[in-house]
Amino acid sequence: MGLWSTLKQHAGAQFLDVIEWLDNTNDTLVWRFPVFNQAITDNSKLVVREGQAAVFVSEGRLSDVFGPGTYTLDTRNTPITSFFKSIAYALQYPYKGDIYFVSTRQFTDNGWGTATPIMLRDAEFGPVRIRAYGVFSYRITDPAEFLRQIVGTDGLFTTDEINGQLKKKLVAGFASAVGKAKIPILDLAANYLEMGDQLATSITPTMQSSYGISLTDFTIQSISLPEAVEKALDERSKMGVLGDLNAYTQLQAAESIKTAAANTGLGGAGIGMGVGFGMGNMMGNTMGNAFGGGGQFNPQTGMQGGMPPGPPPPPPAATFHYSGPAGQGQKSLDELVAIVSADRNGAHNVWMQGWPGWKSVKEVPEVMSRLPPPVAAPPPFPAAASYHYNGSGGSGEMGLDQVVAAVKGDPSGKHHVWQQGWDGWKLAQDVPEIAGKLSAGPPPPPPM
Repeated sequence: MGLWSTLKQHAGAQFLDVIEWLDNTNDTLVWRFPVFNQAITDNSKLVVREGQAAVFVSEGRLSDVFGPGTYTLDTRNTPITSFFKSIAYALQYPYKGDIYFVSTRQFTDNGWGTATPIMLRDAEFGPVRIRAYGVFSYRITDPAEFLRQIVGTDGLFTTDEINGQLKKKLVAGFASAVGKAKIPILDLAANYLEMGDQLATSITPTMQSSYGISLTDFTIQSISLPEAVEKALDERSKMGVLGDLNAYTQLQAAESIKTAAANTGLGGAGIGMGVGFGMGNMMGNTMGNAFGGGGQFNPQTGMQGGMPPGPPPPPPAATFHYSGPAGQGQKSLDELVAIVSADRNGAHNVWMQGWPGWKSVKEVPEVMSRLPPPVAAPPPFPAAASYHYNGSGGSGEMGLDQVVAAVKGDPSGKHHVWQQGWDGWKLAQDVPEIAGKLSAGPPPPPPM
C-alpha cells in the first residue's frame, strides 16, 4: 500500500494543494497552519505573500524559512525532504512537522510610558523627576529566531503577548538615554526627535539578538515634570514676561496709594490729613533714585531738586539661547554664526526673550544673512546594487558581494534573487552581474 493511501486510511487525511495564510487581523504575529489530519501532496503550492514568511519545523527542529513568493513543495528538493520525512515517522500520528506563518510587516502605534517617575540631575534645577510617554513601531526581521526565542509551540501568537516586554525594555532604554544625554530640562522638547532616533538605533541590535525583532520607530510625545515644579516654572515665566521687577513694584505701590486715597474709611482719612504725605515722600525718594536724582518728592509740586537724568545705557548685544550639536547655552550672534557655518545641516535651535517658542536657526534672518555662501558638494556616489535573496544562505536584502559570497559558500545549493521591476525570482547564477563575479578568478601572480 502506498504512503498516501496509508495516510488516508489511518488518519482520514484531507489532501491540500495550496498552503497559504490570509490574515484579516491587525495583531497576529505568528499563526500555525493546521496540518493535523491533513496531508500535503507532492507538488503542492506554498504561497507566501509580501509581509509574510513561512517557517517549516520538522521533528521539532526548524527545517527551512521561505520569504515572499510561490513555491512548489517537491519532496525531491533538499530543503523539503527533512520536513516530508516526518510523514512516515508513525502512521498513527502521521505528522511530526509544523508550518508557521510569520507576519514581517510593521506593527505601529504601540503606546509606551513610564510607570513611575525617572529621577534626573539637572544642572539648573538640581534633582528632578520626570514622566514620559509616546509610541513605537517594530517588525520581525528574523522569523526563525523569533520562533525559537519567543513563540515556541504557540499556534497563535499576538502582539499582546510581546508588547508588555518590549515596553519595559524601551522604558529602561529611554531612562538610560535621557540620563546620559544630560540635556537641560528646559531644552528636552527641542530634542524629542533626535533622542527617539538615537534610542531606536542603539536598542535595535539587542532586540534583534534577543527576540529577532527590529525597532523601526520610537517617538517621544511628551516629557512632564511634577506639578509643584511646573508651578514654579510658571511663576518664573511670569516674572520674565513682566520684565523689570523694580518698575513693576513701583507701579503696584502707586496704584495702592491711589486706592487708599479714594477710600472714605479711617485709613483714607488719615492719608488725606497728612499721614499719606510721609508715604508719598518715601515713594518720591524711591522713584527719584530710580531716575538717577537725589531730590525729594512734594505732593503739591512734584519732584524738587536732583540731577537731570543721564543718557540710557547702550543696548545689550543680542544673545540667543542655543540647543543643537554644539551643546546648549547662551551664544552671541558671532558665536552662533560660527557654529552654523561649521555645520550647516545640523539641527540648530535658538530662542530669545519675547519669542513664543524655539525656532530653527534657518528662520532667523540675523544669523542666515551673515553666513558665507556654502561650498558646492560633490555629487553622491552611485547606489550599490541590492537584491532580495532567498536560499541556503538565509533570506533578506543583500548586496552584490554578499550574494556572490553566499553562492560560493554553497555552490550546489539553490540561490534565488529578486529586484524591483523583475517579474519574479531568478536563480542567482542566471543574473549577469552575479555570474560575472562568480566567473572572475583570482588575479595572476606577479612576474618574477
